[in-house]
Amino acid sequence: MKKIDALLFDLGGVLIDVDYHKTIDAFAQLGVQNPSSLYNQFGQNQLFDQYEKGEVSSKFFVEQLKPLTKNNTSESDIVTAWNAMIGDFPNEKLDFIAELSKQNPCFLLSNTNEIHLKKAIENLQKTAFKNLDDLFINCYYSHIIGKRKPEAETFKWVVDQMGVEANKVLFIDDSPQHIEGAKKAGLQVIYYKEASDLFSIRDRVNFL
Repeated sequence: MKKIDALLFDLGGVLIDVDYHKTIDAFAQLGVQNPSSLYNQFGQNQLFDQYEKGEVSSKFFVEQLKPLTKNNTSESDIVTAWNAMIGDFPNEKLDFIAELSKQNPCFLLSNTNEIHLKKAIENLQKTAFKNLDDLFINCYYSHIIGKRKPEAETFKWVVDQMGVEANKVLFIDDSPQHIEGAKKAGLQVIYYKEASDLFSIRDRVNFL
């Protein structure tokens, strides 16, 4: 088994529950035609990419979506629909990360945006942990670092920031295209499909 010097986690779908269909359905309720063609787990149009890389503001993002909705739709309605996918943090996952981090350097890499991150942190307040920085040495958010998964260059930049060799980093994510990008960058990977995939990390690292 290859040596692991650090762990790199995805956020949405791995540590916090995410249901893309809820946002797709919410946009449909606002009158957006075929919203799944605009945004889903496996791809999205240019506006969403730009927003997740911090190239456009939240205000611009919402303003660009508004013409796609019914005439009486407010900016608040759009934000609520956009946040519909963001669920809760299962306590057992956070407790597991907290234990892992006592003996293993843990980092976070998330394709996200200002609105979603604010909602996620709001939902985190329901748990014993009030800040993700309490669990991770560093959190790399796409809209802050200006880079997104699945580009291999994103992973190379992140592991350089982590100060760890790529082949000694174990990355866990629930999107297959991100797993492939990490592999191209030389990382070890776990493709997350269910909670047991997360907990299987204990068999590969130091865990008491």
